[in-house]
Amino acid sequence: MSGASLTIVEVSPRDGLQNDPGELSTVQKIELAARAYSAGLRRIEVTSFVSPRAVPKLSDAEAVVAGLRDRELAGLSMIGLVVNERGVQRAAAAGVDEINVVIVASEPFSQRNQGMSVSQSLAQLPDLLAAGRAAGLRTTVTIGTAFGCPFAGEIETALVADLAGQAGAAGPDEIALADTIGVGVPTDVTARFGAIRAVIPAGTGLRAHFHDTRRTGMANAAAAVAAGVTALDASLGGIGGCPFAPRATGNVATEDLVYLLERMACPTGVSLGALIGGAEWLGESLAHDVSGALSKAGPFPPGSPTGAPAT
Repeated sequence: MSGASLTIVEVSPRDGLQNDPGELSTVQKIELAARAYSAGLRRIEVTSFVSPRAVPKLSDAEAVVAGLRDRELAGLSMIGLVVNERGVQRAAAAGVDEINVVIVASEPFSQRNQGMSVSQSLAQLPDLLAAGRAAGLRTTVTIGTAFGCPFAGEIETALVADLAGQAGAAGPDEIALADTIGVGVPTDVTARFGAIRAVIPAGTGLRAHFHDTRRTGMANAAAAVAAGVTALDASLGGIGGCPFAPRATGNVATEDLVYLLERMACPTGVSLGALIGGAEWLGESLAHDVSGALSKAGPFPPGSPTGAPAT
């Protein structure tokens, strides 16, 4: 299994922190992203440009981006999550490199999370992506609750494919499917990515965002790689969750994912040792244990810099 074109997108500064019980200062958020960069991660979702009233933990979005710009981290692509025109404007003005526009597959979740219907969210999508492109930004559309919804229950593959087709027609660089509440299993992953590949323009990147709520995240990540996904989201220490979804606990842990991929002969270019150190720092900074396994168990073989088997 080749991982030559596989990218890990670090989301701990955004999805990781937005629902965590601990608090990080702006300086610590910048340090978190910088530690991920130092480990070799180059696409980092650094913050969210949604209303501070909705996600108060990320109300310092502009300051975080400015602080990372000041560090002059060569090759870093900073991603900002947006849901509306105001968010795109703020993200572009702040100086991010990419925007991640979120729509959701579930009508009740869209109303709670976006404050609009699914059809309204889709209707504004072409303008949001056009504004991002005009600002020179790479664009991603993430379809949230693509595997299940805490309010609507099951989400059909056909619905996800329909949304992906409409999103793809707006011309994003990448389409992501998000298991917002961590209910998917590998067969779901295979079916959904197979379905959306058939309806989106050739050359559109595929990305996956898994939560490990029910301990299926790693299996889903492996299935996504097999399905041709080119980018996988992960969060240092496995922290995270959605503040609008009941009991939606953490993300796939970055350090655990790197170990998995390296043992599967999918090179990541990421230092497992640096990630483990970063996860330990993060737990101390948040004043609680993180859920990732590698910061507790360590790599194998012991002392291995990546966890990859000897060749």
